[in-house]
Parts: sequence; C-alpha cells; structure tokens
Amino acid sequence: MHAQEKLTVIIPVGGKATRLMPLTAETSKACLRLLNRPLVEFSMLSLARQGIRNFIFGVKGYTNYRDLYDYFESGYGFSARYGITPRVHIKYQPNVDDLGSADSARINMEYYDVRNPVFAVQGDNIFDVNLKEIIEFHREKEATITIALREVENVEGYGIAELNKDNRILRFVEKPKPEEAPSKLANTGLYVVSPEIRKIFKEKGVKKIMEERKRLDFGYDFIPYVVSTGRPVYGYILKGCWYDVGTPQRYLDAMRDMLEGKFTSLRDFGGKIEGLNVWVQGESPESLKRRREIIRKIKLGKIEVEGSVLIGRHCKIGDGVRIVNSCIDNYTRIGNNVTIVNSAIMDRVIIGDGAEIKDSIIGRHVTIHSSLQKPTRISAISVIADDVLVETGSILKAAKVYPHQHVKGELENQTLLKAC
Repeated sequence: MHAQEKLTVIIPVGGKATRLMPLTAETSKACLRLLNRPLVEFSMLSLARQGIRNFIFGVKGYTNYRDLYDYFESGYGFSARYGITPRVHIKYQPNVDDLGSADSARINMEYYDVRNPVFAVQGDNIFDVNLKEIIEFHREKEATITIALREVENVEGYGIAELNKDNRILRFVEKPKPEEAPSKLANTGLYVVSPEIRKIFKEKGVKKIMEERKRLDFGYDFIPYVVSTGRPVYGYILKGCWYDVGTPQRYLDAMRDMLEGKFTSLRDFGGKIEGLNVWVQGESPESLKRRREIIRKIKLGKIEVEGSVLIGRHCKIGDGVRIVNSCIDNYTRIGNNVTIVNSAIMDRVIIGDGAEIKDSIIGRHVTIHSSLQKPTRISAISVIADDVLVETGSILKAAKVYPHQHVKGELENQTLLKAC
C-alpha cells in the first residue's frame, strides 16, 4: 500500500463564504459550479487519482451538509463517474458545530478514530500537488505539521511564513504590509498532519485558546500554538498550481487558467474540438446531437469562439454568437447575436438575443431577457446568483444580485437583496 493510500483527507466546510456572496447565499462554496462541476470535485479527483480513498467533509450548517451529501453521498457515484477503484469512501462531520478548521479536524479525528496521518485541505481551493512528494518531505523532516507554501505577489491577502534554511517554520505573519513580510511564501491551507495532534488538541494551551477566542482555526490559532511549543512545523514549497477561489475575481482567474491548461492534471473536460482550445461536452444521443450542431456552427462561422471555451451538455446556441475565454454550463440556451467574454455561465441559464456579458458570473437557472433593439448588458465583475430574472434592456455594472430577484433598469456598484 502506498503512503498516500493511508492518508485520510479532511475538508472543513463550515464557513459562510461571505467573499463569494451572493453566489453562496443558498449554496455551499464547495459545491459552487466551476467548469461544469462542483468546485471541490477538482481537488477530490486529483487526490483520488493519487490513491486517496478516505474523505471526511467537516460540514457545519444546513446548506453545507445538504449540498455536499446530496451530491456526493458516500462516494459511490463519484467513484463510478471517474472509474476510481477501489471506490472512495466519504464520511461527514457529526452534528456538532466546530469553532474553525482545526476544531473540525479535532472533532472528526476523534469521532472516526483516525490514527493515520491527515491531509487537511480547504473546500474552496484548487490545487495540483504531488502527494507522494509532500508525504516523503513530511516524514523526512519528522514534522508534526507540514504546510504547503506557495509564492505569491500580493502578500497582503495571505498568511506569510518565515522559514529557516531547513524550511522549518519560525512564525507566520497574517496579511502583512509588503515591507513587513518575512517572505513571499503564503499558507495555502493544505496541511499534512501527524496523528499525534490528537494529543495536542487536548493540551491546556489549546483549550485556553478555544475558551478565550471561541475559535480554533489552523492558520490563526492552532499552527502558531504548535510552533510556540517548539514542535517541528515545516514548509513544503508547492510546485504545482494553486488557487484560493475565494472571491469572484479569483473564481474567474481560476476558470481561465484551468481552461488554458495551467492545471494540467485537471484538464479532462471531454469533447475537445480538434485544432481548437474548445470543448463541447455531450454523451447521450440528444446531447451528442446538440454537440454536433454547435460544432457545425463553429466551423461555418455562425458561432465565433476565441481563446479557451468550454460548452456543456444539452446547450443550444443561436447564430452570430461570440464566446471568448468563457464557460457555458449544461442545459443553457443562448439566443442570436449574444456576446460572452471572460465569463462563467452556470447551468440552465436562458440568455436572450443581443445580450452582452463580460467579466461576470451568472448563477444557475437565471433568465436574462434581451432583444436586439434593447440589449441587456452585464459587466465589470457583476455576480448574479441563482434563479434571478433580468428584464430586457437592463444594465448591470459591478452589481451583485441575490437569489430569486427580479432586476429591471440600471444597477451599478450596487447589491440587490430585494426586487427593484
């Protein structure tokens, strides 16, 4: 048995994902659609293909549990979908509210009596990590915790590590000013954790943190405590790609990078058109029929595609449509003369004639009315949540629209919680 097969992966999914609002108003961030599948499925698939068979979702709250359990259940469907044998086993945090990511790990390691090393990952991260390499590093260093670090340009958005020459972590500085940063190595939220932390969780110092702060987060609380006790905590420099898909802009950045092939191990969309960086998905007879029609229109120039484009199953696209560096999810209907640039269109969306969507995210089951005479325009990192109706001729710039709303007119740098 390979070392990675003995690992248990714990994925804490307890936060409210406020930075991704309104997309996460009624949807777990781990289950947000990205490139036509739930966000967390990318990391799970990467790990499963490297031998991981045991996953625990550290869920807290109704929405997180409902979305993850309804989609993944115990892992049978996920395993069958990707041909993973022996199958993956997925468990869920008991009905206990945790105080943060480290507390979620504590609860689940105790409840499920996890005695092997744990790989803790974040539900809104996408990464390309060599598991064998990071586990060997962890063992060679005899580390209590190994943290995957990634060099970043903007240090102000992350916890930044200070290392010695042996890559041992001396301290973390949370969101420092550039001139105060000890390095450019950011905490990615990926941790290899030795089983001995079950004993550390029971120490008085940890209990004191939980009592005083009402929180036990890996980055803010637990790791600084472990470092302060003199235990070996090391930083592993991540060579593969990594994204914290925590904001709409980062979501779009990750989408584009994945389409362009920067995550080589995660680029198996299926349905690639020869000679183009374009994928049109379809498996059933009816979806294959629509796939052939879309490809025919692309070859005839009736649909113009530029850059990297992913089009899902059962989509219907009119004439004169231009799609640039974007993703169109399953069952979407697009009218004539529509322009979509650097945007994500989730599943079951209807887009009327002449609409323009640029640098924006459109949620599930959204209807965008538009006409050639009065085109609807959506741009500037606008985020439209699920089940929204946008009226003909509406103009949305840097707008945020919560689920089930009715939009009419202009909305710029505003958040719509209730109907106009």
